[in-house]
This record gives sequence, C-alpha cells and structure tokens, in this order.
Amino acid sequence: MTELPLNPASPTPIAPQATAAAAYAVQRQNMVDSQVRPSDITDRRILRAMAVVPRESFLPASLRAIAYMDNPIALDRTARGRVMIEPRLFAKLVQLAEIPDGGRVLEIGSGTGYGVAVLDAMGFKAFGVEQDQTLSAIAAAADPKLAAQISRGPLTLGLAAEGPYDAIIFAGSVADVPTALFDQLKNGARMVAVTGQPPAGKATVWLRTGVSHAARDAFDASAAPLPGFARAHSFSL
Repeated sequence: MTELPLNPASPTPIAPQATAAAAYAVQRQNMVDSQVRPSDITDRRILRAMAVVPRESFLPASLRAIAYMDNPIALDRTARGRVMIEPRLFAKLVQLAEIPDGGRVLEIGSGTGYGVAVLDAMGFKAFGVEQDQTLSAIAAAADPKLAAQISRGPLTLGLAAEGPYDAIIFAGSVADVPTALFDQLKNGARMVAVTGQPPAGKATVWLRTGVSHAARDAFDASAAPLPGFARAHSFSL
C-alpha cells in the first residue's frame, strides 16, 4: 500500500485578484440578466457590451463593491453631486438614441468613463466630454486608451471638434439644451437626455431635421442634474 506523505503539498492558492475578477464577472452577468434585459432592452449590442465592460474599474476603489447595484452611485465627494447613473437607465438611453453601426457618438458628462467604454465596446466611434478633474482622473486610471477619447471642458460646449455625431447622450438630467449642441448632430441624428427635476422626469429624445429639432418624451426617468444645464431664471418688475 502506498503511504501518503507526512506533509502533503498545499493546493496552489488562488490569487485574490482572480477571485475578485470572477466575482465581478458573475455580478456583471446578473446585472444584464436581472436589470438590463428585463427593461425592454432588445438591442443585442448593448447587452453584449455591458456583459463584458468591467463597471467596477470605472469607480473609486471604495465604491467597487456596489458597482452593479440597481441605483445611481454617488461618486467622489469632490465631484459636487455627480453620480454614475444606474445600468438600466443608461441602457435605455443608448437604445433610445438608435445609433447606427459604426456611428459617431458623444456622451456629455462622461464622468469616470464607463459610458464611453460601453459605447466603444459596441463598435461606435465614441467620445466623451467631462469638466470635473477628479472624475477624469478615474477614467484615465481605468483605461488610458479610452481616456484619450474623453476631453476636458465645459459640458455645455459639447465637443464640436469630433463631430458631427450620429447621437449625443447626456449622462444625467438637463433643464435646457444649448442650441450649439444641436449643431453638433448630423442631419437625422438623435440627442437623448433625462429632462425635469428629480424625482420626476422624462427621458426625452430630439431628432434633428435640417436646421430644426423636434422633441418627444419616451419614458419616465429620473437622474441627477448635470452642471451647467439649469434653466435660466427670468425676472420682471
């Protein structure tokens, strides 16, 4: 009979990073299956991309444990109320934009870069604009390649240098949209945003036709406001 060694070798330990990556992968698929797919998301490009882009990588380390929650995630306190919008709302806004294959798309208020990463994974020529230095730094750390596609600057100016776009998506709510942003759309292209003040609001889509743009409400939605798009107050004596 073969005797067992007195000190059998210990099994090869699994690296903590590998364990964490596997756990996040399970959470990511659960997010797609339980949050995104049931929200009437039928665009398979969205489902495929959101199943592979590591949402946790686009958050500060202290927030990665809640990366796949079905709620907005409040970002660094220095970002003055900015959030990463919940997965289902992001997916619904992207689907509402009806972006053609290979299209150019701009995300306004790209924050830590997750939205641009998903749009890039969908095969679009994706760009973002962000004015908060703290959020831009997180995006640069998450993916230096994608960070090059995100420009620093006022959100209200958009990113005309890379336009015109097949779609413009706002990663938050707005009250007014500057006319200059509509000028960055191609003819026949769409702009989508949440309009109204939390907790009430609507997902709104604008279609550019020539020099005009028509708006319609698509579904109920609520999102944290993006800076710079508050409605100007008028005063009268």
